[in-house]
Amino acid sequence: MALPAYPPKPSPGDRVAVLSPSAGLPGLFPLPYELGLERLREEYGLEPVEFPATRRMGATPRERADDIHAAFADPDVRAVVATIGGDDQITVLPLLDRALIRANPKPFFGTSDNTNLLAFLRDTGIVGYHGGSVMVELGRPGAMHPQTADSLRAALFTSGPYELRPAERFRDVDRDWADPATFAAEPETRPGTGWTWVNPGRVVEGRSWGGCLEIVGWLLMADREIAHDLSEYDDGVLFLETSEELPSATEVFRTLRSMGERGLLERFSALLMGRPKTWSFERPNGPQEAARYAAEQRAAVLRAMEVYAPDTTIVFDVDLGHTDPQLVLPYGGLVRVDGPARRITVTY
Repeated sequence: MALPAYPPKPSPGDRVAVLSPSAGLPGLFPLPYELGLERLREEYGLEPVEFPATRRMGATPRERADDIHAAFADPDVRAVVATIGGDDQITVLPLLDRALIRANPKPFFGTSDNTNLLAFLRDTGIVGYHGGSVMVELGRPGAMHPQTADSLRAALFTSGPYELRPAERFRDVDRDWADPATFAAEPETRPGTGWTWVNPGRVVEGRSWGGCLEIVGWLLMADREIAHDLSEYDDGVLFLETSEELPSATEVFRTLRSMGERGLLERFSALLMGRPKTWSFERPNGPQEAARYAAEQRAAVLRAMEVYAPDTTIVFDVDLGHTDPQLVLPYGGLVRVDGPARRITVTY
């Protein structure tokens, strides 16, 4: 099956749209936002361009759709970067002009609730990029994580293969964005634990689909941006991760079970499961509680996959989604999962 189109890449000096397709959190937390803009300019050489709803909390779905249309239609804008996620981008999807966006393909970067727009772009025939929001990754206190910075640079400016690697060090605990002291130093990190492989006896290469598991569940319920011909996903690579809302292992299992009942899980030849976020301000888990949460989630994933797709190659704790570092995955692009060599390579 033919690949969707990889849109043309920006070059240093180009203008890039900075949008809030979900929540206008730059208006509430200017510190990480302004830091992210500064890094776009100084570390990546790009000129960010804001749109009317970028800093506005409570912008309507129509206003946010208008910003998306304006960004894609502007010939001087070479890429589109989300500020952050949210929880209602699904209400924007019905308002989008698919023909306009198809006629003006551009790289789009975002995670979390931006799974909605990434799935829309894939269904439109455009490869997007799961990763690289302004406030979280570019606005990281102290400095960007080196693995995040390198992956984002490669995804922004280069085409071709890029090998993902397990985190050398990672972070799970957040700090208060409203406190200037948060940005005086880098957050504390811990040594990485590597990836865990299940059914690693083969090499899989295919188009990717997935994103934040909670958002995927909402798309399934609304029957949006899910191919009606499930052969669209045959031999592909599914990637999933969970958010800072810390869904329970039971919820994770039930969402995967629904995907299995729909016939989705069996279509993919590999699953990349993101290292779960185990801490939030609402649930500041200590090390033992965090380890228990991660273990219960892994068991839930294995339970569902053993029922619906027992031969799938699975890689746990990949640094994608709500992780630090965050590796960028091409959404709808090629991903190669080499089980015997224990390697994952994406095509940007």
